[in-house]
Amino acid sequence: METIDIAGSYRAQWGEGPIWWQNHLYYVDIESQLVLALDPVRGIEKTWDVSTTVGRVGTVVPRSHGGLVVAGDTGLHFLDPETGGTTAIADPEPDQADNRFNDGKCSPDGRFFAGTISLVKRTGAANLYRLDADLSLHSAYTGVTNSNGIVWSADGATCYYIDTPRQEVTAFDYDPVTGRLNNERTAFSTRHISASPDGMTLDSAGNLWVAFCHGACVICYDPGTGKQLHRVELPCLETTACAFGGENLDELYVTTGIHKTHEEDDAGHLLRIRGLGVTGVPAHPFAG
Repeated sequence: METIDIAGSYRAQWGEGPIWWQNHLYYVDIESQLVLALDPVRGIEKTWDVSTTVGRVGTVVPRSHGGLVVAGDTGLHFLDPETGGTTAIADPEPDQADNRFNDGKCSPDGRFFAGTISLVKRTGAANLYRLDADLSLHSAYTGVTNSNGIVWSADGATCYYIDTPRQEVTAFDYDPVTGRLNNERTAFSTRHISASPDGMTLDSAGNLWVAFCHGACVICYDPGTGKQLHRVELPCLETTACAFGGENLDELYVTTGIHKTHEEDDAGHLLRIRGLGVTGVPAHPFAG
């Protein structure tokens, strides 16, 4: 039986980018310019204020050698969890004040893919970037408006990606030697849902779980057919992203945001869904 509860006590203005790593759920509060970590077993929450260096932070991923990588208003940075200090890596769009980094994740081979969003919704004004282990930054995909969820199939051969206004999940063939995305195609459309596809994650059966912003739900799809396999209704409209966590990766954590006009008791909290009967796959860290 499915149950939904609140994990932790923190209430975000706009939660995003959840990822499970070493028994902690890491995520960000974009508007409060914070990186957060929750140890759900011990009930310990930690925050890092990155307002003076990163600004509005869109995503966080772990490094294989320790520490974190974040991306936000001022590009890509390392974050030292011990000191809270950041070190700038690269900023590919310093002259685009209406853009900032949004969601991102690492490929199975350890490359960090993160994309930008046009805050003024200018079609095609944003991009998806790839940070390699040698810290070189590359353009991975252009003509984006609102870069969001990105995951890889278990074998690493397929990359799934969401540019939110397109209302679809795009698929690419992924080349682990070069890090390039090839053979772009539509995996499936989400236009039948009157909400915006946002962050997503993969389960161990190869199915995609997509959080729908303004939609108060997370939906599981078969990426091969686009068939809707399961839908979980949630108690707040702005459901932004999801990630499997817990000791057995059988708990689905969902970040949320506070709606501009609707008052909702659970909005902004980190939600935890149990009893789905599925498990996730381990997260990939950045190799650099």
